[in-house]
This record gives sequence, structure tokens and C-alpha cells, in this order.
Amino acid sequence: MISAGDFRNGLTIEMDNGVYQIVEFQHVKPGKGAAFVRTKLKNVKDGGVVEKTFRPTEKFPQGRIDRKDMQYLYSDGEMFHFMDVETFDQIALNEDAIGDALKFVKENEMVKMCSHNGSVFAIEPPLFVELDIIETEPGFKGNTATGATKPATVETGATVYVPLFVEIGDKIKIDTRTGEYLSRA
Repeated sequence: MISAGDFRNGLTIEMDNGVYQIVEFQHVKPGKGAAFVRTKLKNVKDGGVVEKTFRPTEKFPQGRIDRKDMQYLYSDGEMFHFMDVETFDQIALNEDAIGDALKFVKENEMVKMCSHNGSVFAIEPPLFVELDIIETEPGFKGNTATGATKPATVETGATVYVPLFVEIGDKIKIDTRTGEYLSRA
């Protein structure tokens, strides 16, 4: 059990039949009255953020989130299939559970499967991926004074804005958290 007085950023707690991660906290000691803890909590399953105030003596069970490395195998249109590389167990998840987490992930790449009490609630792609450009417009000479960008489609089907010098067939490095172009690989 964790008391509200011990809250720290990134800590996960179980509360109101859900698991919440502490995004922000502030210990407040007003001139009159008792101290309290003002927090911003993020529901790890649906991503909703709520603000709550607690007394420092309130206690909550710590929420345990399991992260496991899994290999993304393929998508059959409705389901996305993953395999545990240690036990070779396979898991199939629908598009609602995945969201757009696999936008930059190719087949046979490793991802992290986040679960709580055995139910998977999120997929974490690798932080950086290298993908080939399959479609983009040619860049025109003279348009580079302002650091101009153009849309490009990568091999997973996602669209990324890249500098004008990037061409079809180039391999680029992408930050999966922001979807931004980082460099040529």
C-alpha cells in the first residue's frame, strides 16, 4: 500500500476499479487547515486524465503493469498476431486494443506488450525505427531556404514529413512517439 504522501511521478496505483499513473503531484500545506496532495492521474487503459485531491494519509494498492517483449507477426485484416519469443505462445488482438501503435512497425519486429492482471491494454513500439520510403514527390532545387518538408509514404503505409532531399528508396529513421523524421539511415 502506498500513502498519498509518498506519491511520485510515474508511480501507478489502483483506484476506483482502475489503474492510474501519476503524471503530476503537488504537496500543498495551506496556512490554515490540513495538508493535502493535488494530483493529475492518467488512466492507463483508456488514456483519460483526471485531477484529484487526497489527504496525505490515504492509502492505495500499487498497480502492477507487466511489460513483455513480443514479436509482431502479421495482420489478417481484422486481428493483429503477436508471438512470445520465449514460449512461442501466440496472441491475437483486435484493432481497438492496438490503436495506431503499429503505424511504424514492420512484420517480425519486436514490441512491448503492456498488461494488467493478464489483460493487454497497450502496445509500445520501439522508440526509433528505420523504414524505406516507397512514395514521395521529387524535391525542387531552390526550395530549401526555410527547411521545407514534403510528405512521404513509408513501407508500413504511414505518412511522414521529410526534407526535400529525401527520395524514393531512401531508408530513414523515425521517432515513433512523435512520428517525426530524424535522419537518413
